[in-house]
Amino acid sequence: MSAQQLSDLIRFARHNSPFYRDLYASLPSHIDRLTDLPVVDQQEFWAANALHDSRVLTGPLSEATVYKTGGTTGSPKFSVYTRDEWRTFVTSFGQGLVDTGLRPGHRVADLFYAGELYASFLFVLDSLAHAPVDNVRLPIGGGAPLETTIPTLRDLAAQVVTGTPTTLCRLAEQVVSSGVRLDSVELLLFGGEALFDDQRRLLATAFPRAEARSVGYASVDAGLLGRPVPGADARVHRAFTPYSLVEILDDSTDEPITAPGRPGRVVVTSLFRRLMPIIRYPAGDRAEWTGTGPGHFRILGRAEEGVRVGPVSLYTQDAQDAVSAADTAGRVVGTQLVVRRWDGRDGLVLRLATAPGDPDHGREELAGAVVTELETVRPLYPDSVRAGFVHPLSVEWARHRDLAVNPRSGKLVRVLDERPTA
Repeated sequence: MSAQQLSDLIRFARHNSPFYRDLYASLPSHIDRLTDLPVVDQQEFWAANALHDSRVLTGPLSEATVYKTGGTTGSPKFSVYTRDEWRTFVTSFGQGLVDTGLRPGHRVADLFYAGELYASFLFVLDSLAHAPVDNVRLPIGGGAPLETTIPTLRDLAAQVVTGTPTTLCRLAEQVVSSGVRLDSVELLLFGGEALFDDQRRLLATAFPRAEARSVGYASVDAGLLGRPVPGADARVHRAFTPYSLVEILDDSTDEPITAPGRPGRVVVTSLFRRLMPIIRYPAGDRAEWTGTGPGHFRILGRAEEGVRVGPVSLYTQDAQDAVSAADTAGRVVGTQLVVRRWDGRDGLVLRLATAPGDPDHGREELAGAVVTELETVRPLYPDSVRAGFVHPLSVEWARHRDLAVNPRSGKLVRVLDERPTA
């Protein structure tokens, strides 16, 4: 299926999808501008898109593949693609792989997760198969034991390894601790999560000859979002024209942002999906235009990735910035926020992972420096401690393998809420 004109997509969705028919009921009969349409409400979209008797779908579920997605709501939902839509999806994404540095003949290990209706493993494998350059695909999977993955990578001389940052870091930690050398690895292509500076240090230790780059920006619910832009900043992408339209909207007014450097939330319209239309759909991320090229934007992280501890709101980026500022020696290779409750008050624990062989010496000073940095950018936290509302910030040391991950996707759980619930 080729990308369709926006006006045709809108007309088709209004005529065939009860959800979009109701959403656009008060609008003029002919619309050809995105800004004339409302932004989809996530909760209403997923409430209408039940697997049985969906009001979002434009036809019966008779020919499609069903995938599970957390969307941006945290609980699994289901996205569907016809075979033509999936072919367009992976072919377009595969074309973007050349911008990551994929070269003819590269041996590429797929360490994304498979099974349980999750798409990432199949999506990356199919995208490689549809890439415009020849490559050798190694479908290992993220669930394979590291004890077998590492010999496979070595014996088959894998040059490219793809996976979530969490999977790549766990692999790197095992490589460092076991003393194995995987000198053939040239590229580490990550997706599904942001890659932070502390994780880059661990990857560089294990794979000194490899460069870490984004595999591309996509999700099974929102579809195609961003094609990698070659350069030093792996967060920069550009829209998959003509298959998707990306907007960055003001957080308060939903007005489109056009000026570079002004953050907002990412909204996407897929121009090739008809069975499950995606029109002005919030992708769940924040971004900004860079001004460095047509349609170039920088991903800034999840729109609502944070936690509330007592009266204090904290974001994962706050913790990452605090660690980066305090950890001048680069000892921390992973960060997780753990929220607990005891003695009638909430408390935040910063779980910091270090590389194998990192000495205990100096950890207490480093922990104090991280806490000081975080309290500086979030002064309400120490104020709330003094008022008796929350427990003081604390640090818990760990290895990267000890950090909690999503058991299905293998992604790092940035915020772990261990507070008891009724």
